[in-house]
Amino acid sequence: MSLPGASGTTTPAVETVETAGTGRIVSLLAPLVAVLAAFLVGGLVVAAIGESPLEFYSILFRGAFGSVDGVGLVLFNATPLIFAGLAVAFAFRSGLFNIGGEGQLYIGSFVCAWMALQMPAAPAVLLIPLLILASAAGGALWAAIPGYLKARFGVHEVINTIMMNFIAVALTSYLVVEIFKEPGQMTPQTAVIPMAGELPRLAGFFQTIGVPLPNANPLNASFLIALVAVWLAWFILQRTTLGYEIRAVGHNMSAAEYAGINVRRTLVMAMLLSGSFAGLVATNEVMGFRHRFLDNFSSGVGFMGIAVALLGRNSPVGVLFAALLFGVLNTGALEVDIFTEVPRELILVVQAVTIILVVVGNEIVRRRLARGRAMGCPSKEGAEAS
Repeated sequence: MSLPGASGTTTPAVETVETAGTGRIVSLLAPLVAVLAAFLVGGLVVAAIGESPLEFYSILFRGAFGSVDGVGLVLFNATPLIFAGLAVAFAFRSGLFNIGGEGQLYIGSFVCAWMALQMPAAPAVLLIPLLILASAAGGALWAAIPGYLKARFGVHEVINTIMMNFIAVALTSYLVVEIFKEPGQMTPQTAVIPMAGELPRLAGFFQTIGVPLPNANPLNASFLIALVAVWLAWFILQRTTLGYEIRAVGHNMSAAEYAGINVRRTLVMAMLLSGSFAGLVATNEVMGFRHRFLDNFSSGVGFMGIAVALLGRNSPVGVLFAALLFGVLNTGALEVDIFTEVPRELILVVQAVTIILVVVGNEIVRRRLARGRAMGCPSKEGAEAS
């Protein structure tokens, strides 16, 4: 008497496990393949305009990794992208497409600067935590509006978040130009926040452990807050009841509602938390770098968060690595612009191609997994015969 599967054939259960294992490997490799393919496309473009692709990438990575200062700039440039990427990824796990990170980070940053200016004598031990919470709260409240409209009336969040980006930028511009502009200055910006509300730069810490990071390097403690935010997003999604509900709603809203999950509350909470991550960009821009709110300070960080989330496959850890990659490209672009005839805009081409290939790769992986599950599911006739 032979055991099931002993004759050399693979049972459906084994097929399903093998397919799932292969799918996970393919899913992890897909972003890496997309990045390598994007670099290849970028190299072809460089060659087409008469430059050496090897020299181009050598200069690019030298700018990012050729010095301690370069590495510090990579981490500094990656910090706001981590927050923005987490905002998009977190909402997407609930089935919502939050493309309003730009507006949410503007509101969070303005609220952060405004609160700091209202407490000029507060000690650092009190002011810094309050400003961090204010940044998150500003972004959360701005995201709660489209979240509520989606949950209560079914209004599509993409339209709402796009429109609210324009409102946030215009509103903060009006406030900083007409009401809170620093006296005697032509530049539309607020006054400098109290020194007690500033986040320290990390150069001193690294120097004490033997890493010669220059004092002028802008890397600050906001990067550490970003790492905590990555862990917090992972913990909420994977280790809490709310995270389970968010993932369930994102997977199948009807089934989640049938199982007793309050879908409306979950959608609003997902958008609140998503906006809070976007608002934390203020910890880098206001508390750690500029020490004030500057009108139109963002160079599209909120929109870049979409690309970071896609490349990171909406995983908090994936977002971290994707943001670091974009930090490398943004830092190396300056070196490329100085030492080659290649326009630094080519970096944007590499980023765009990367995202296109990631989207295509994700769809291929999805179809492969679906096909594997279909092949691993025993037919009705086979089940009856067994």
